[in-house]
Amino acid sequence: MNYADKPPVGLLGFCIPAMEAMDAIGRPFVSVVPPEFEPYMQENGLEYVTWDFERVNEKSIQLADDLRAKGVELAMPLYEQTVEWAGALNGEFRNDRKLFTRYLLFRDKAMMKRRAQMHGIRVGVFEEADDRDAVRKFFKRVNTAAVKIDGDIEDPIHLKPLDAAGCKGHRMIRALTDIDEIRDDEFPCLLETHLHGQEFSCEVFVHNGKVRFLNITEYVHLGHSNFVPASPALEERRPQIQKAVEELVAAFEIQYGMIHPEFFITPDNVISFGEVAARVPGGHIFELIEKAYNFNPFVAFSLAADPATTDAEFEEFFPKVGEHDGYAGCLMVYPRKRVVTRVDVPERLLEDPYYEKHNLFVPANPKVAEREAFGDHYGTVYFRGDDCERMHDLLREYEEVDFYNSDAPQEEQVTA
Repeated sequence: MNYADKPPVGLLGFCIPAMEAMDAIGRPFVSVVPPEFEPYMQENGLEYVTWDFERVNEKSIQLADDLRAKGVELAMPLYEQTVEWAGALNGEFRNDRKLFTRYLLFRDKAMMKRRAQMHGIRVGVFEEADDRDAVRKFFKRVNTAAVKIDGDIEDPIHLKPLDAAGCKGHRMIRALTDIDEIRDDEFPCLLETHLHGQEFSCEVFVHNGKVRFLNITEYVHLGHSNFVPASPALEERRPQIQKAVEELVAAFEIQYGMIHPEFFITPDNVISFGEVAARVPGGHIFELIEKAYNFNPFVAFSLAADPATTDAEFEEFFPKVGEHDGYAGCLMVYPRKRVVTRVDVPERLLEDPYYEKHNLFVPANPKVAEREAFGDHYGTVYFRGDDCERMHDLLREYEEVDFYNSDAPQEEQVTA
């Protein structure tokens, strides 16, 4: 496949792995980066345009003109804040003005759930809230509908920002007293019922409205550990999952690019929709896909986002279903203490044949910042092997290990 003859791709956001992927295959690219990354781009001789993604004004059309002048005909959103910009740019490039509004659905969790619901996709009960009283009413209504009586454990509800990526700002409300802890700046927000069952994600490469490749990522513990591909037990549900993904693609009128939906398999054996993103997933999932399937997902994203990619190119690029090189997993490590001064990696981990590498680091500031939702993990431990059950057990085992410790006095070592 000759990538050098393809038009430059616009990479929205500063992402070294994406730039390295395009450079490795010789595909031209232009990175659209915030102004603070300009020195890096200049020092490394990289093609770029600076842009403030947080600011929308009457000159926004200028970005499309600047990229057109550099030969760019498609834009890839790499981060949550760039999704609507990709919609606006690709709508301009393809002369499809509705594309921008469709991409806005990916940035409002309430609207995306409403869109899915309108198309007959099963979702939990949800509504928007503007204040704590609305949260109290929703919590009470949910538990009244669940026929809870005095002494019963109440069903939790979830509070999420309308437009944040992944788990950022995610709260679980287990009791009315939890509502008092919600800050004023967390409103407006989305409220939704708790869905019981197995949660997993999909990484879906779509071209001309057709699913070209579907990866299923198994979550061992959401926000902490996952592996690729999914276990045989979950992969057995691939036809059911494929159908749910195709319904989602149709409901959101997705033609090109990639999506990252999350689903639940509920106890009644039904797949329920959680939410969907239209950018690179978190949890190091792209890294795991590359290890397990031996293709670069950033390159796959560029092919799926390009209307000119041919069926033959996809046939050449993607492996067939079931073709993978073992399992690749990772554990995202969070300090459990408020002060950390050292990293302790168990010798048994380093000697385990499934252990691959880690990038745990001693922070410059020993005081650990209070986490919002899961917060930013302090490094990752990577595993790789042929037995998914052993992979699952290892991720669970080392999730209980305190990798970050401290020589500070005992009273400062309170669990965060």
